[in-house]
Amino acid sequence: MVTGIHRFDLENKLAFLFSFAALITTDLHQVQLALQAQLQPRYGDREAGLIAWMCLEKITGSIPSQLRSEKNRTLTPPQLQQLELWKFDLLRGRPVQYVLEEAWFQDMPLYVNESVLIPRPETEELVAWIINDLKADVSGGIIVDIGTGSGCIPISLARRLNRFSCYGVDVSTAALSVAARNGADFAPGVNWLQVNFLDAAARKLLPAAKVIVSNPPYIPLSGKPLMDPHVTEHEPSLALFVPDEDPLLFYKEIALYAQQSAAVELVYLEIHEGSGEAVKGCFASAGFKHITVRTDMQGKDRMVKASR
Repeated sequence: MVTGIHRFDLENKLAFLFSFAALITTDLHQVQLALQAQLQPRYGDREAGLIAWMCLEKITGSIPSQLRSEKNRTLTPPQLQQLELWKFDLLRGRPVQYVLEEAWFQDMPLYVNESVLIPRPETEELVAWIINDLKADVSGGIIVDIGTGSGCIPISLARRLNRFSCYGVDVSTAALSVAARNGADFAPGVNWLQVNFLDAAARKLLPAAKVIVSNPPYIPLSGKPLMDPHVTEHEPSLALFVPDEDPLLFYKEIALYAQQSAAVELVYLEIHEGSGEAVKGCFASAGFKHITVRTDMQGKDRMVKASR
């Protein structure tokens, strides 16, 4: 028997399925406008339009410029039905990247689900910084990404820095499954390790890295109520939050590990806005002499580089 909230969800989902195809044309551009209109109350007109096009791009396998220029393109009944299922999730606030199981990073359509964070533009900026610094390094070495999530960082680096061996490390088996799937598609040479980095004994399993990269959890738990529900209700808390009493937990542990490992020459980090000086202090205390805090495109302190 279907009861309670499950019955409500099922009835609404069925209502969507039976109403959408009956009420609109199968013409692609008309479908886009109709989907945008239905998403608009929740997302606003501009974001609703972008999401609608993302859905159509995914379902047709066409690039945006091709879709927008095509005339008289129609969708099949199965495609319309899939759009309805996606719309149902979108109207409930599920992020479009999880709905479509796809997030673009660099030039790659990565697979994502609720086991991993949705890759952000700030992380692309961090990756670009690393590539620019290391592209002329002929000696190569090992790069370890701590808290790899979807694997977007080591996969991107492996594709551009072929003299380096790249490793992605995570405590979550579910996250590593996502990362390995993306690695198989875009950078088969990346290695994946399940390690709880906060466990000093477990860190002995890590290879001797020349470069450490990390976008670790850094949001104090007390900040959770202030965040958008579509983040807190869907993205993994394990990858987002740290205890209020120790917001620099991961940075201190990374600094300690780097201090104790003679092989480490460079550390690149994504940070919480406003914590640049505090993170800088962690690495200065660990003996790093050259520490740079870099702003993102919004002018906020979001990245740190440390070298000996």
